[in-house]
Amino acid sequence: MNETVTSATELNAMSIAEILEALPHRYPFLMIDRIVDIDGDESAIGIKNVTFNEPIFLGHFPGNPIFPGVLIIEGMAQTAGAIVIKHDSTGGKKNIVLMLGVDKARFRKPAGPGDTIEFHIAKIHRRRNVGRYKAEAKVKGIVIAEAEITAMIVGADS
Repeated sequence: MNETVTSATELNAMSIAEILEALPHRYPFLMIDRIVDIDGDESAIGIKNVTFNEPIFLGHFPGNPIFPGVLIIEGMAQTAGAIVIKHDSTGGKKNIVLMLGVDKARFRKPAGPGDTIEFHIAKIHRRRNVGRYKAEAKVKGIVIAEAEITAMIVGADS
């Protein structure tokens, strides 16, 4: 007898197609290209490949392109939101995640064209439809930014 045992939490990933299904964001405001190492709504790593042809670099800053810190925070929030939507998805019911707050934000180093930003997300706590996540943005393993993100899950029609 060969039995397969599955755990309650399963490590997996989200492709760009799955991210587009989970989040309402679209180009040029979608800040993640894929999500890996997902563990339910506990943790995940969002990936953003920064390219020189992104529209933000026309003005931030000509001759010295730096990926804006506020967009790094947005990438953190989108990563957390996508895993929560995927974790909570039930047939036919569509929810969205709204950011309620950003605390303890710190920017350590800039990111720019050619960098791959990893958004490391870990759940601090979640009660019903409100969750709080610790987030770190890393480039080549070095923390470039960190924050705590609080968000609320609401029905898409709300």
